[in-house]
Amino acid sequence: MQSPIIPESAPFDPQQRAWLNGFFAGLIPPPGSAPGSAPGIAPGIAPGMTSDHLGGTAVLEAPPEEESHPWHDGSLELAERLELAKDRTVSLQMMAAMAQLDCGACGYQCETYAAAIAEGTEKSLTRCAPGGTETSKALKKMVKENAPALDESEIESAKVLKDNGPQLFDAPLLTVKKLNGKGSAKDTRFVALDLADSGLVYEAGDSLGVCPQNDPLLISQILEQLDLDAQMQVSFGNEPMLLEEVLRCHCMVTALEEDVVTLLAQHATDASVKAELQALAEDDEALAEMELLDLLERYPAVRPEVETLLAILPMLQPRLYSIASSPKVYPQEVHLTVGVVCYESGGRQRQGVASNYLTRRIEPGEAVKVFVQKAHNFALPRDPIAGVIMIGAGTGIAPFRAFLQERSTLETPPGPPGVRGVRGVRGTGGAGGDVSKTSGGGNWLFFGDQRRETDFLYERELLQYQEKNVLTRLDVAFSRDQKEKIYVQHRMLEQATPLWHWLEQGAHLYVCGDARQMGRDVDQALHQVVSQEGGLDEQATKNYIDELQKTGRYQRDVY
Repeated sequence: MQSPIIPESAPFDPQQRAWLNGFFAGLIPPPGSAPGSAPGIAPGIAPGMTSDHLGGTAVLEAPPEEESHPWHDGSLELAERLELAKDRTVSLQMMAAMAQLDCGACGYQCETYAAAIAEGTEKSLTRCAPGGTETSKALKKMVKENAPALDESEIESAKVLKDNGPQLFDAPLLTVKKLNGKGSAKDTRFVALDLADSGLVYEAGDSLGVCPQNDPLLISQILEQLDLDAQMQVSFGNEPMLLEEVLRCHCMVTALEEDVVTLLAQHATDASVKAELQALAEDDEALAEMELLDLLERYPAVRPEVETLLAILPMLQPRLYSIASSPKVYPQEVHLTVGVVCYESGGRQRQGVASNYLTRRIEPGEAVKVFVQKAHNFALPRDPIAGVIMIGAGTGIAPFRAFLQERSTLETPPGPPGVRGVRGVRGTGGAGGDVSKTSGGGNWLFFGDQRRETDFLYERELLQYQEKNVLTRLDVAFSRDQKEKIYVQHRMLEQATPLWHWLEQGAHLYVCGDARQMGRDVDQALHQVVSQEGGLDEQATKNYIDELQKTGRYQRDVY
């Protein structure tokens, strides 16, 4: 009997899996048989189909071999990734410069973002937020060496508003609540949006795309510097629009890219100013600290035509937030955990575009344009008995709140009480016995932030889940509560033995948080746990973790 083609872990229900197995059984002959040798079935025809269904004679063709991308590993350093891709196409070399997280925050995946840059249809080289300046520098170097320059028509075509994007919905804001306590150095907000009658469908693990708007006050300051009327009508994306609307809703003005500075250099009539602007265009560190308003204030005598400036400004991109709710608990709402970005630099207050738009600039009842970004390999195991290990810091708690809500709906409690309290005091398993070496459908959360008193996000909910045995184990790390800084990776190492046993018994491990530091540190700690507890050498450890990733048991949502 031929083995099922669709694995049990595939995201289909039993009926769908059975149908697909039958379909592919007709396309793929059993081992040792020639194509089309299945009784009564023409080559390439699934059971119940004839060649008429395919518009003619069906021919079974071998599927193209999937191209290997050995650099597509977020744990590798940039230099290592580039070395692995050095003999590949320019597009794939650009892909290797990305952070390899496929987080979707740039509006692409790593491979498609690189392809768009290489083809000349994408001008912005700073969209890879996890890769930061390191990635943008590498891309800039490759573009200069390889990619053809775009002409004005190509720049304009890239600005045309497209109708084939994600399904947008105007979601009314329900509520915004501050999650941090008084005296916290952070400002984290709970945001709830109404999805009733939206037609949007999400699952725990998905992200919500938010289409933000720039601060109207900042836009008025930019218009003042340009000495232009907000109600001036301009052509943008081949459509007539008011200038203020274009800048507020469609242009990125809180970050500065080389092309914008180069444009001003081209319009500078003073030789010294031109040279200064040309030097600034090459200074990535200086550009990273500047916004459009800073540039305009510094060079008041240099002003390009407004429509030329609009054509070169990067498009304002949606921001992706990990969804912090389960549709099984909140079927008509979606919840977010938003870290509000606000700081002072250069004598002026700077604000994160999306975080301040969501939490400070709109009122309950006002609508926010949103869409659902389906998760790429970040979802709960379909087997409710599989153990789940969740590692999150700060706003990285968001998807795990959704996971716990989802698992709280299971008819059977996921496991016995935990063995480790939130203060780090080891206990016993109560009626369930000692579960320090058992995953058994349990849910284990590692959570970290600065201070327990002010930054224990969703503390009441987590403790309630612990009391109800939904949250089997809870280990916390508050970095500023003691002299030495303790982070989630340190708690992982402290709990190396039970962590290893959970993995050995089939638990799935998830990480959510900052990619540049936390994500990398957690990955290193995981390697150490596997090597130490499994008695494995470096290569065997890598193979073990690679297998976890291939089988969907090590998933990361890092940004």
